[in-house]
Amino acid sequence: MVNYNYDVKFILNKRKAAQAAAYLVKLHGGKMDLLLLIKLLYLADRTALIKAGYSITGDKMVSMELGPVLSAIYDATKPKHREDDLWWHDYISERQETTLYTVKDDSETDELSQFELKILDEVYQKYGHMDPFQLSEWTHTLPEYADPHGGSLPIDPTIILKDAGKSEEEIRELTQLSEEVAFLKSLQK
Repeated sequence: MVNYNYDVKFILNKRKAAQAAAYLVKLHGGKMDLLLLIKLLYLADRTALIKAGYSITGDKMVSMELGPVLSAIYDATKPKHREDDLWWHDYISERQETTLYTVKDDSETDELSQFELKILDEVYQKYGHMDPFQLSEWTHTLPEYADPHGGSLPIDPTIILKDAGKSEEEIRELTQLSEEVAFLKSLQK
């Protein structure tokens, strides 16, 4: 039996995550349902992981009652956000019921590469038209999702990579690369 039990490390880039969110909301006309945005960001990170071995936002992936989400981004969208979640609101408005708006008409995308912008475009084209609850239900069918029974459970990114057909050697290399990137980013702090 093949052992795919590796620890893929991500480091959240808050500004990049907020720019990715604002980019998707802008594609949707400047406002978007919270649940739809959360799902699109998760699917964009998942797609980047499969295609390039890293996520766009660097956020921690977790299973929650409404499907997989990105943990820090989900927390930043809550009405009673913490003081350290203000990074989000440089790009995305406080939620008004379940709707979010871009803060600026022309949000920056300097943290996002052309490859990442292309992934965001592809994910939006594929899923951006869906009803948020239908998309949420569909994400429950993803192999990495596990029912958290009202809480949250961490998602192992290697499950995504294995399901995408990555070999154990490829997963090992991606894990090593993620550790090196995490180490280098820790030196920048």
